[in-house]
Amino acid sequence: MIDSSDMKRGVLIDLDGAPWLVIDCTFQSPSARGGAQYTKVRIRNLRTGQVLSRSYRGGEMLPTADCEKRSVQFLYRDGDDFMFMDEESYDQFSLGSDVMGEAAGYLVEGAIVRSFVYNEAVISVELPNTVDLEVTDTAPALKGATAHAQLKPAVLETGIQVNVPPYITPGEKVRVDTRTGRFVSRANE
Repeated sequence: MIDSSDMKRGVLIDLDGAPWLVIDCTFQSPSARGGAQYTKVRIRNLRTGQVLSRSYRGGEMLPTADCEKRSVQFLYRDGDDFMFMDEESYDQFSLGSDVMGEAAGYLVEGAIVRSFVYNEAVISVELPNTVDLEVTDTAPALKGATAHAQLKPAVLETGIQVNVPPYITPGEKVRVDTRTGRFVSRANE
């Protein structure tokens, strides 16, 4: 059990028999007269990907999810299945594209991600905040282009499309934020 006033980003709670990950947390006091503190959280269901906003009174106890985080390596994609290997036990498992959702667009072979194991079954993976991906197709670079100019679309090696500055050319690696899907910078080689 965890006190609602001890909530923070990354905590796993159990609601209605499903594990939920706290993705954002804020605390509010309704008045200066000693009113009860409220905790507002945004949570994501690790099974379905559904995101909810909830409010809890200060001191309210919530059950924690019995969920283990393990480091896994992405091996390859086989149709709609994504094959992973547990880095400790070397066990291989697959997750379907319905479970992967938008995360599928940021996975390259050999990528290390965290998996969530609930009741001895892997139910979800969590990507790092940024990934480095190669640009496979984009319009030619514009001479004299600056970072403050208009953005142009670029297709990355995994097939996703992001907007990049006009000086980016095909073959370059770029860093993309997996939470927002936006260009961050050129990748450091």
